[in-house]
Amino acid sequence: MSILRRLQSDELNKPGGAGDVRGPAAPHRIAHTGIESTYQDLKTRVQNKLLATLDPGTDVTKIAEVRRTIQEMFEQILNEENIILSRSERARLFEQIAAEILGFGPLQPLLEEDSITEIMVNGAKNIYVERKGKIYRAPVAFESNEHVMHIIEKIVAPLGRRVDESSPYVDARLPDGSRVNAVIPPISLIGPVLTIRKFSKNPITVEQLIQFGSITPEAVEFLQACVVARCNIVISGGTGSGKTTLLNVLSGFIPPDERIITVENAAELQLRQEHVVTLESRPPNIEGKGEITIRQLVINTLRMRPDRIIVGEIRDEAALDMLQAMNTGHEGSMTTLHSNSPRDTLARLETMVLMAGMDLPVRAIREQISSAIDLIVHQERLRDGSRKVVNITEVSGMEGEVITLTDLFVFEQTGLENGKVIGRLRPTGLRPRFMEKLESAGISLSPSIFGFGRR
Repeated sequence: MSILRRLQSDELNKPGGAGDVRGPAAPHRIAHTGIESTYQDLKTRVQNKLLATLDPGTDVTKIAEVRRTIQEMFEQILNEENIILSRSERARLFEQIAAEILGFGPLQPLLEEDSITEIMVNGAKNIYVERKGKIYRAPVAFESNEHVMHIIEKIVAPLGRRVDESSPYVDARLPDGSRVNAVIPPISLIGPVLTIRKFSKNPITVEQLIQFGSITPEAVEFLQACVVARCNIVISGGTGSGKTTLLNVLSGFIPPDERIITVENAAELQLRQEHVVTLESRPPNIEGKGEITIRQLVINTLRMRPDRIIVGEIRDEAALDMLQAMNTGHEGSMTTLHSNSPRDTLARLETMVLMAGMDLPVRAIREQISSAIDLIVHQERLRDGSRKVVNITEVSGMEGEVITLTDLFVFEQTGLENGKVIGRLRPTGLRPRFMEKLESAGISLSPSIFGFGRR
């Protein structure tokens, strides 16, 4: 049966049938006190009737066809119930219903707005967005906490994930790759909380990063050389500092003839190479079984003949396996982690290795770290909301019990103009000890990149 024939089925519109939502008489014109509650009631009734009438087998991925079908049924219901709406009210009601059925309800227009990079739902009525690093309140709201829960379920169910009282938080992703985190009561005391890190439809390019002032051309040339020469790189920084964006950009420098395996909690990397295998961790099911951790996936990648291993984020004992992979011939690997500085990055790695429960002496862990990692690229979100690379630091070896670091590039702030941070990522004049590694890969960098010959 076609979608349209199913929508027009008389059976569903019989009194008492699945499509019967007549109940109390519908308002004939929405233009009186209590307009929002009446409007929501009408929206709910029309939406329920549409949902009851839509063929459960309808392929909602065929957006244009389903949208036309919903439009036809929508007009039919308004005519049948003699509901009089102005053109703007009719358009608004239809868009809300279409967003609920085909998209993610009140969040849909925010997801479609390119300038928004993050969406934060704090309960039904408080929705905030981030634009250019600054947070603003959004002019939309959910009908209730139950409505928020419905959207959360709509996000996580297709991924085989769940969120309920026994598992009150979950990581997921939208069909476009946007990263999602949901936390519900009893963990959250303000109702369901939903945080969406939006996935850029057009991945940010290295040219854009330079244009934004996030990094300099010289630093990019150096990092490109490090990637091609198979240096092991850790990208560190705080939440929302742009680590994943930079990881995407650096991954783009990997030669196209190499086999890349990515490991992530929720797949969001946008690698453009042809030979890419994407692995995604999995939480336990309702019986507490079936969990696949990042650590298990990292171990498994070693059996998959990788040229490069890219882990979206290291946050636990998987750090040990990542370091061992870097130390056993899998050079050119990359990952990100949360930290406040390059030195703090080493301390965090040390702590995460200890989480593996191997009871290794601290010196042994530090030797693993110093021999595995060549470079730390540290990002920060500055006070003006801009995201910048503030340190490119070489892990240069051990002195006694301490890992030694050498800053190769450091961001120097020179002022604050109209609330905007002024400064530049400058070379320190020091060359990395792994210059021979670059030269053996046939890469020759100009001394000016490191600040030589400049005034």
